[in-house]
Parts: sequence; structure tokens; C-alpha cells
Amino acid sequence: MNIPGRLVVVAVLLSGVTTWGSARAQDAGANAAGGVTQAPPTTEKPNPLKRRLTDREKFQQQKDLKQELHGVYKTWLEQDVRWIITPQEEQAFKHLSNDEERDAFIENFWQRRNPNPDSPDNEYRDEIYARIAYANEHFAAGKPGWMTDRGHIYIAYGKPDDIDSHPSGGSYQRPIEEGGGETSTYPFEIWHYRYIEGIGENIDLEFVDTCQCGDYHFTIDRSEKDALKHVPNAGLTEAEMDGQSDKKDRFSGGGLEELGAGPMSQQNASKEFDRIDLAAKIMAPPPIKFQDLEEFMVSSKILTGPPMLFDVHTDYAKVTNDTVMVPITVQIKNSQITFNTKDGVSEGKVEIQGRVSNMTHKVVQTFGAPLEIDSPSELLVSKQKAASIYQFPLALRPGLYKIDIVTKDVNNPDHIGRWTAAINVPKFDDDTLDHSSLILADEMYRVPSKEIGTGSFVLGDTHVRPRVSTAGPLAPPQFNREQSLNFWMQVYNLGIDDKSKQNNATINYQITDLTTKKPVLTAEETSDKLSPNAEQLTLEKSMSLASLQPGLYQVSIKVNDLVTKQQTQVTKQFAVD
Repeated sequence: MNIPGRLVVVAVLLSGVTTWGSARAQDAGANAAGGVTQAPPTTEKPNPLKRRLTDREKFQQQKDLKQELHGVYKTWLEQDVRWIITPQEEQAFKHLSNDEERDAFIENFWQRRNPNPDSPDNEYRDEIYARIAYANEHFAAGKPGWMTDRGHIYIAYGKPDDIDSHPSGGSYQRPIEEGGGETSTYPFEIWHYRYIEGIGENIDLEFVDTCQCGDYHFTIDRSEKDALKHVPNAGLTEAEMDGQSDKKDRFSGGGLEELGAGPMSQQNASKEFDRIDLAAKIMAPPPIKFQDLEEFMVSSKILTGPPMLFDVHTDYAKVTNDTVMVPITVQIKNSQITFNTKDGVSEGKVEIQGRVSNMTHKVVQTFGAPLEIDSPSELLVSKQKAASIYQFPLALRPGLYKIDIVTKDVNNPDHIGRWTAAINVPKFDDDTLDHSSLILADEMYRVPSKEIGTGSFVLGDTHVRPRVSTAGPLAPPQFNREQSLNFWMQVYNLGIDDKSKQNNATINYQITDLTTKKPVLTAEETSDKLSPNAEQLTLEKSMSLASLQPGLYQVSIKVNDLVTKQQTQVTKQFAVD
């Protein structure tokens, strides 16, 4: 992306300097009056601190006054919003001189795109970070998924309405608009969007993996996927097979595409400028939909009153180098909730409010939602023995934060609960083999395509509901033998072999009975069976607990990267009753 140069105006204050000529004139006058002849004064060298600066020096001096982008701000600009920030916004951000201005800019950047500016939540921001996480998981190809062309389009415009995927390439019957005839292709995909705002309807975007390494690049040349294009007398079009044209004629026209002659050749030529125009529009940042706000402040009311007990669980998963997804899970026992019964239905409602503050006590995010529970009145007693659970996925930068959560029993307004804790959001370094939280879940399953990356308990394309301990954050979660133990974890920064362009790691799983100190399950798998070209893996496993005796157990996952010679391991306990 080209960034316009800066126009810098510098005011330079120079103190007055007596010139040698003035001094000489004064001395001459004094000598004439006194009749004394003196030698001419020696010439003083000009003071370099007092000379007038050149334009180049002025520009450099002003440039040096600006702090260079660093740390989280550099990552935010170059990674987090790379595909959605406008050139004007990027230029303005680079002109800011301190972190306070940058923080305010980032806050207003997201607010300009907030579909509901009056809400403390920002659906657009959360959606973008969810898309980045999905791109990293599904489009990585020797580099993070967000850096690929498919990742770019997915982050900017979301999931396509339809994908025509040819992951292995191979035999391909060309449509008539591409000349017809049969050929062999590289792996390719065509993404179809029914509508993209600012671009139009029925948009088809083609991605081709010519290196056959998983790195699909965007192309406006539909002949680029043809693996036989430069092979004589192979992969001929219908016109070439009928002798109406010669294959070598494809490369002599100087057009955008090398499809060959066919019944729609003239139409293809007339649409070349349309394809170039589409490429320019699709690679530009999406338009800003919402009114800019000069000032936006988030606040939340902290409630006080009789204690309403609830449990909170936090997890961490990498989105980008300096952005971490922090799902905050709130669990409330239904016995803590007041139910009103009417017409045979018992209804309870809890309002949940929360805020995240940094170490300077500035509120950086707020969240909240009503939690509604209903039950047939005759089943209320059993319903009150269960618990209700809700999750708020937050995108935070690494660092220390304070989280305040307040719950209010709507049917009993004096029944209030409060939870306050500090959390340390980890930083995932580029060169270090690392992992997300190990989540032990009581529910885990694939979600429909329209729910990918959005909503409570959704991580990528999987619904993962953590089992929350009711005995405090340090106590192991409790499962019963009728349930399945599900666990979810991501592994980051796997090495990619320079020759094979693939990862090479082993993943060892072990569940140990902490009473007997003996393993009850061991298993191993290799990374190339999961996602061979990716630097990031998602581990998802389920097992029945029916064969385990009541007691305390431990899950252990060890990853050994044979490319970088690094290891990482995580353990977590759980109880079975």
C-alpha cells in the first residue's frame, strides 16, 4: 500500500549573531578615535548550533520528534487492521506523536465501524478478530493465514456464500466462457459472494495454488489454473481441437487472460477492464459504514447489595501476535435466581454487566447481556438444581487487566453479585512454540457455517463450552461418568521445513489417575496428519468417562516440534464423580 509523503512545517528560532563585518566597523571607529592601529581581528568560525537549517535538516528534525510506531501499535496497524484500514486513516495514525493519541485513534477507529454505536459492545471489532482467528486456522501456508490472499478477503468481507473447491486440481472440464475442452489444473477455489457493499452483486473470486503448497493466491486470469497451458498439444480448447485456432495463438494477443479462442473470446476481451476494476475494488479496504464519533466513552454501573454467587472462568487463544481472544465464561446456579411463575411457566432473568480496565484504570472494554431462564412450573425444582452459563469473547492485547463483573437478579433487584479479579493476558512470541489454554469442555461440536467465528462458546468452527468449576478458579472442574470429556487446544509457531514446506511434530496425549499415579490413556499423532502446511494446529479430542472410576485425573498434552527442536507441554486436572 503506498503511503503519501508527509508535509512538515518546522519553525526554527535562531538567536542573533553579530557579523564579522559589524564588529570590524565598530573596531575601525574606535581605532580612528584613539589613533591606535590594530591588527585585523581573527575570523571566528560560525557556530553550527546557530546556523540556519536546510530544508532537509528541518524535515529530519521534525521527523525525529515523532515517536516511531512500536510494539502493539505497530502490530495493530500492520496486522490487525491491515486489510480494513483506509489509506487516509493509516496516514493519520502514522502522524500521531504519542501513545495516548494512538489509543484514542484506535478506539474511534472501531467506533466508526460499530453497527450499534450506542452499545458498549462492538460487533464489528469482535467479528474482525474472529475472522483473523479463522483465517489463521484454515488458510495458513508456511505463513500465518491472515497474510494469505484468502485470509485477506475473508477478513475484509467475511465468509463467501458459496465455495467451488478443487483442492487436488486434476481433470477439469472448462466452461464454455473459458473455451471449453478438458484440461488438468492446479488446486483452485472460486468464492462466490451474492453481494458485497460498494462492489456489486454476484462476485466470483478465483484463488489458485500454483506452487501446490497450500498458498492460494488471488488471480483475475482464469487461465492461470491451467496446469497444461504451456504444454504443446495438451489441454486444448474446443476451438483448438476443431482446428479453428492454434494453441500458440493464446500467447500472442497480449490480453489479460490466455484462455484461447472460443465462442466467447470477444466477450472475454471486452470484460478485461471489468476484471481489473473488480481486482482494484476487492483489494481496497471495505467502506466505512457508520458515522465517525469525535468522542466515545464507555462506562458501566457497579452494583452493590446482598451477595449473589456465581463462578467465572477465563481462557486464552491467539488471534494475532498482539491480540488474544479471551472468552470469559460466567456460570450461575439456578438456585441463586428468583423465578416468577405465571400460566404454568416459571421465568427467571439475570442481567450481567462487566468491564475490563487496564493498569491505569482506564476502561478498555465493556460487555453484558440478559440471561433468561424458563421452565414448566412442575419442573422448577429440578431446574433449580442445574446451572446457567454464558460466555463473552473479548479481544485483548497482552498485559495485565482488572475485570469487574456484576450480576443482578431482575425479579429480586436487591439480590446483587460482584466478581473482581486481575488477569494476565499472555503474549505469544513469533519464534517460540506455544499453546492456547487447554479447555476441558462438557460440550464440543461443529457449528453451522453461518455461526463460524461468532457467538458464545464458538472458537473457529467449533462449539466449545468449558466445564466451569463450582468450587473456585483453582479447583478442578467436575464431570460425571455419563458425560464425555472433551478438550480443545491450539498449538502456535510450528516450524516449517524449508524443503518439504511442511511441519513435523508429534503430539502425545496422556490421562493419569492421580490416586494410583498410573496412566489410563495414552495416544500419539503427528502434525502432518492434521494440517501439514500450517504453523498453527487445533487439537480437538473426546472420550467417554464411563470406564473411569470416581476420583481425580490429569490431562497432559506434550508437543515436540522436530523442525525447530522445541517442546511445549500443558497439564490440567479434572474430577469424575
